[in-house]
Amino acid sequence: MSLAQRSVASIGWNAGSNLAKVVILLARSILLARLLPVEVFGTYALATSIVTASGILPLWGLGGAFLHRTTETADEEQAAAVLFTLRVILLTGWALIVVGASYWLSSGPLRLALVVLTLSFAGLHLSDAPRFILTRRVVHRRLALLDLLAAIITTIVAVYLAWQGFGLVALLATDIATTLLTGLFLFVWRPVWRPRFLWLHDTIRYYLRFGSQTMTESALSEAIDNFDDIWVGAYLGNNALGLYSRAYTFATYPRRFLAFPVNLVAGGTYAELKGARHQLSQAFFRTNAVLVRSGFLFGGLLVLIAPEFVHLALGDKWLPMIPVFRLMAIFTLLDPIRITVSQLFIAVGQPKRIVHVRVIQLAALVIGLYLLGRTWGIIGVALAINGVLLLGLVPLMYSARDYIDFSAWRLFIGPTVALITGVAAALAITWALCRGTGCPNDWIVGTAKALAFTLSFGGVLMAIERRDLALMIAKARRSLR
Repeated sequence: MSLAQRSVASIGWNAGSNLAKVVILLARSILLARLLPVEVFGTYALATSIVTASGILPLWGLGGAFLHRTTETADEEQAAAVLFTLRVILLTGWALIVVGASYWLSSGPLRLALVVLTLSFAGLHLSDAPRFILTRRVVHRRLALLDLLAAIITTIVAVYLAWQGFGLVALLATDIATTLLTGLFLFVWRPVWRPRFLWLHDTIRYYLRFGSQTMTESALSEAIDNFDDIWVGAYLGNNALGLYSRAYTFATYPRRFLAFPVNLVAGGTYAELKGARHQLSQAFFRTNAVLVRSGFLFGGLLVLIAPEFVHLALGDKWLPMIPVFRLMAIFTLLDPIRITVSQLFIAVGQPKRIVHVRVIQLAALVIGLYLLGRTWGIIGVALAINGVLLLGLVPLMYSARDYIDFSAWRLFIGPTVALITGVAAALAITWALCRGTGCPNDWIVGTAKALAFTLSFGGVLMAIERRDLALMIAKARRSLR
């Protein structure tokens, strides 16, 4: 299969599995939100942020080094074996340090969460070699099926344990089950690659050198992604973090329909096209065109129906998270683009270009949390996160022009006009329903707003971009054939 065929097929597999996966995970999140106290989610989110942020050190950017095609990684089998060797050494040392620190510095539920998540994180990333092999080949069928199966099994386990009253253990069980299933699916059942140790000095030097560049960027990105959770948990408490973390979780579900599968494929596609500017430009524009349009659609929809969704699906105890939920929905409009732009710089071997932007973002986040978080609580934190995202996205998009050619106007004008029109239509129908005797029930208001926004958004976008959409669909069909 050609690269275009593999890319489209991989996106298709990921999108199909994600469609089912999102429905399953959304149902799980709703059930767990009703079964478990808010504080339990706060403890879990704090431990997850600590493990994820510190876990960037043993990962050392080796994944980007493996995906970046060069002389040292030309032999895929040997490159994978060296990657696995380094993974075992680095993850073992990191896990011993974090588990020891957990027993020394924490206690109770937080200690349990830190220990379990650390061991699960280490075990999961020992499976990175076969996962990166499939990503590098732009062959995602097995990975898509693995994600879907993991969603099903972890949902059954977590909901059952929560129903039995196990609390935090129900959330931790999802990480344990995912780690075990991933190992079975990649190493045992029709193994993608058989683990073996290999020590090649040139390859190791390349991994550590290139990885140190991408690790710096990844560490800054993880700090930006997780520092807000750690700050909220430390200064505002587990209850506030529970509300904040769930607002982010529910706000990100819609983008999983399309943004996640596209992001999973984009890195491998960019890496294979790094020497062809025209083809790389086309791939970049089409990828981000899909992300922008789907992000604006789902993000706008979430902002509009947030009150009805929280009240009907989650219950009254979660009502304080509505303002944060809306702000996080704005974040989900553009965050997938931030990911794919970063993948572009890694694919062309220039991760340093991202580092300077990430340093500015991290400094802005610290200042924003101090000024806005202390004043307005989790609402201020959400405002700071949105500002930091925009602060990084604009210069990265501008710097990308050194490697690709694209029109920001064509990328954003159509969905922006459609978004404004859709919001106006939804507000108009809400005003029409709620005037006089007051609003009808939440089901009617939420459904009316969703239909008005979706139909207006789709109609305007089709009117503006009918020709471009037809060309993209035709290109995808030709690739599949």
